[in-house]
Amino acid sequence: MTKVSMGNQPLVFPTPAWVITTYDDKGRPNMATAAWGGVCCSKPPCVGVSFRAATYTHGNIHSRKAFCVCVPSERHVAETDYAGIATGRETDKFEVTGLTPCKSDVVDAPYIGEFPLIVECKLFKTTELGMHTQFIGEIMDVKTEESLVGESGLPELHDVAPLIFAPRTRRYYGVGKKLADGFSVGKKLFK
Repeated sequence: MTKVSMGNQPLVFPTPAWVITTYDDKGRPNMATAAWGGVCCSKPPCVGVSFRAATYTHGNIHSRKAFCVCVPSERHVAETDYAGIATGRETDKFEVTGLTPCKSDVVDAPYIGEFPLIVECKLFKTTELGMHTQFIGEIMDVKTEESLVGESGLPELHDVAPLIFAPRTRRYYGVGKKLADGFSVGKKLFK
């Protein structure tokens, strides 16, 4: 099939729409939306998230050596967008959005009480990548709402209803229907 070149750009579908929470040097909670992130290691369990040095969150992570990945549900799309376009240097994003900062009991970072899935991380490694710094956080705990825990003992994706982001078009989407079971559907191609 013929493909059209899109050039050298960060165009990958989808990216997460995570809200990263930190404390600043004065202990004030802050939140910032991040689309450049994902799981990067299984053992130790780690996630990576990238920020430009100019962002308030960048300095907060360096200073406190911790952050939380707060996975918003579809109903929090406006708050998620706001967290990415306002700066914590000039405004209290928790006050504006009405979201609740909750103190983590395992890392030096808050999390958002209303969001369905929380990943609490201590800073494991920092890598300068050019325009962005990638912060690797070792996962110290994952929290979810009890009502979201399914028969497997884990939260179900459709119940969490996470946001996903299309970076170049700057659009938020929800997750579609289940298509198949992983590590299973592909077995039919073995001969």
